[in-house]
Amino acid sequence: MKKIVVLVSGGGTNLQALIDAQKAGEIQNGKITCVISSNKEAYALTRARENGIATRVLCRKDYKDVAAYSQAMVAALQEEQADLVVYAGFMTILDETVCQAFQYKMLNVHPSLIPSFCGKGFYGLHVHEAALEKGVKVTGATVHFVTEVCDGGPIILQKPVEVNQGDTPETLQRRVMEQAEWKILPQAVSLFCQDKIQVADGRVILL
Repeated sequence: MKKIVVLVSGGGTNLQALIDAQKAGEIQNGKITCVISSNKEAYALTRARENGIATRVLCRKDYKDVAAYSQAMVAALQEEQADLVVYAGFMTILDETVCQAFQYKMLNVHPSLIPSFCGKGFYGLHVHEAALEKGVKVTGATVHFVTEVCDGGPIILQKPVEVNQGDTPETLQRRVMEQAEWKILPQAVSLFCQDKIQVADGRVILL
């Protein structure tokens, strides 16, 4: 049984999707054993506690720089014996030492079809604002491995979502979460825990 550690910063809707999937038996050979938050006020911590999941808080402001914070995160993940690390709305920057310590063991869900609307500055509502500004007819979500390149790791799963006439960034964000993010993130986690993901030449092969 693989130990899953989830990193959060806010409300924890993606964490809730993972908890619900775990309860429904949709995550095979894996269990969420700890939730680490960069924000002690994050509602995601309440979600974890209500479901009997251990929590830790690592506030960025308690560390002098990104390097020190990243070292503390690596130490925490190693203490928790994490087999898989999942970014679920984790909004704090870590440096490459974390990716190197957990190479191809860290997943993130991004609210667009990468390589569209991704990279530095594309997070939260900014992604959906950019999609609407461009006038795309289809957007979606992507689960990818976390690497040193922002949103640049090998793509594991993607799911498209239609853009409706009259959409606002908020309505589009909600639809992308409901129809894509909350579905493919648990799927990708389950695939990882069953050893059904391989990386070759920078691309993911699903077994």
